[in-house]
Amino acid sequence: MTRPVAAALAQLRADPNASGWCRLPFFTEGEADRISAELDRLCDEGVSLAPPPGLIFRALELTPLDSVRAVILGQDPYPKAGDAHGLAFSYVGPKSVPASLRVIFQELCDDLGCPRPSHGDLTEWARQGVLLLNAALTTEIGRSGAHMRLGWSRLVDEIVAAVSAGRPAVAFLLWGANARARAALVDRTKHLVIESGHPSPLNRARDFPGSRPFSRANAFLESRGMGPVDWSL
Repeated sequence: MTRPVAAALAQLRADPNASGWCRLPFFTEGEADRISAELDRLCDEGVSLAPPPGLIFRALELTPLDSVRAVILGQDPYPKAGDAHGLAFSYVGPKSVPASLRVIFQELCDDLGCPRPSHGDLTEWARQGVLLLNAALTTEIGRSGAHMRLGWSRLVDEIVAAVSAGRPAVAFLLWGANARARAALVDRTKHLVIESGHPSPLNRARDFPGSRPFSRANAFLESRGMGPVDWSL
């Protein structure tokens, strides 16, 4: 019986850079182990996960708690094999970038005047302290939203609360109803909360274009002495 998700969880716990995350109750009180066991059971039954088990905790590995400068919350991973790699909205698949990411990139260009990215891999944002966190860290290949009720929401709530409590100044970019529901966890006396509609082209309100989240986040960070994020890719 293979246990690839348990192995990924053990790797996260062994990573000194992830120690801040691993002190959260989600990891210390057994919930992480419960979800890991359930995911490994699904793998044993032939279910394919997105992202692959070794990339489930990639956002926490790339962006330690003590380096977070901005938070972007997504919903769940892309459900096609090879597209997701553990970072919200980030895309490494073989085709052109997904529709929502195209809208994000258009806003990036309009907001900052930078060239349109030629790829969808947002790893460089994560390495600069942009926590790219999905509301569910996993789904199943071919099944969007399959794990939204698996228990990941507790981890996301704890992460947002921990960033709010432990970091001096963070820009929270909350796009869409799912992300905006967590605004109440953020201390607005310390942090900037930028709320807007989801970047999906299916958003009829079209209240994401023109929201200028990238320049607003950088202006806030610079005003707090944190230094801006280089959003260009």
